[in-house]
Amino acid sequence: MHISVLLGDDIGSQLLNGIFSLQFLQFIIAFLSFFGFVLTSAVILILAERKVMAWMQDRIGPFHTGPWGLLQTVADVGKLLLKEDIHAAKADKSLFLLAPSVFMAPVIAAFAVIPFSPYIGLPGTALATGIIYYVAMSSIDVVGVIMAGWSSNNKYSLIGGLRSAAQMISYELPLVLALVSVVMLTSALAGSPGYPGSSGIGTISIKEIIDFQNTWPKNGIGIPVLDFIFKGFTPWAWFFLVQPLMIIVYYICGLAETNRAPFDLPEAESELVAGYLTEYSGMRWALFFLGEYGNMTIVSAIATALFLGGWSGPGVAYLTGLGGFGWGLLGNLLGVVYFIIKVYLLCFVFIWVRSTLPRLRADQLMQFAWLILIPITLFNILLTGLIYLVISSLALGNLTNLVFLVVVGIVNWAMLFAFIWIVRRATSATTRRALAPAIRAQRRATPATQIPERAGAPGGGQ
Repeated sequence: MHISVLLGDDIGSQLLNGIFSLQFLQFIIAFLSFFGFVLTSAVILILAERKVMAWMQDRIGPFHTGPWGLLQTVADVGKLLLKEDIHAAKADKSLFLLAPSVFMAPVIAAFAVIPFSPYIGLPGTALATGIIYYVAMSSIDVVGVIMAGWSSNNKYSLIGGLRSAAQMISYELPLVLALVSVVMLTSALAGSPGYPGSSGIGTISIKEIIDFQNTWPKNGIGIPVLDFIFKGFTPWAWFFLVQPLMIIVYYICGLAETNRAPFDLPEAESELVAGYLTEYSGMRWALFFLGEYGNMTIVSAIATALFLGGWSGPGVAYLTGLGGFGWGLLGNLLGVVYFIIKVYLLCFVFIWVRSTLPRLRADQLMQFAWLILIPITLFNILLTGLIYLVISSLALGNLTNLVFLVVVGIVNWAMLFAFIWIVRRATSATTRRALAPAIRAQRRATPATQIPERAGAPGGGQ
């Protein structure tokens, strides 16, 4: 009994010391900041989607609420907060109420490993297994969708949940394989002149991958203007130039993982009313959409960090390297600005795709993942490893990395153009097959007298 009391007192004191520690305070501030960023980002993206889609479709978009309609999404948030929460009487109440939280929680948790600047981030930002953590979090939100579809006691909701499970499991594989190519690049470059790490040992830390995309000398070259612009900002070393096809594949998989058009089969309003969202209303419905736009931000943030240099931009590394609190704060704020600009530019592509492409059929969606994306990513991994083995065996000295990156980049750009050509051919063939019955029916319905006769035929022209 005495031992248990002592043990309990020790645990209580440790808990109190942890709660009132500086690290816990840092965690609380960062968590609230990122949660607020998710909420604010969702409101901004919804308004941007309405305005951008209206511009693309030659419409006006929201313009009544606030100047130029800028307060429309703020009004929508207020409406959803005050709207009555209705649920079906025969639904599984516990699962039905819990599903939005299960869908939303991984979205907030995934921000733990996303660095917004060299020093601004959660305490886990420098997690050595950042990519694995992100992939694990991105695969959990499907549980919330399945819970929503199953617990709603609605056949349309159930079909939407099952579609989501098949879709997210299928596209999770090429998404991970696309990220493997980035890890392979860090393994090939680690320990070489101008690159961090130990020879032959890559990294799956998102923050360290950003460092691999900076080849400017840490101490600069002694020319202040060039050091200010390019110290920490070397766009010619960004991984999207070496693996352009993989950022396209990753982005396509991100569209599918976030249930965005043309991969919005789980909530296909023209087929399933609203899919797994059919029975939801009010704030619980808003949580699902908040999670969707949060996932958009996360996918864009990971693409920015792994392929576009993360927070890198003119002046960031130079200002943070001057020392002092003021210069460091200014450099970090500048890095946050660069990072958010890149993220929102990629989010603009999400909106662009939704405005452009129609929804795929379920069989087309599965075929695209299993027959096109997965073979391409596997082939890219094998080809990248083969190129590295061949070039490293040539004993080129300090030119080995440069030659490797150039050759891999040329091959990957060629694969990208081949991929675009294959997709266009497949799309054209599918369109022709889809329109063939309508064309034949139209020809059968057209009277023979309206069909122009060939020149020189009986009854025809001269």
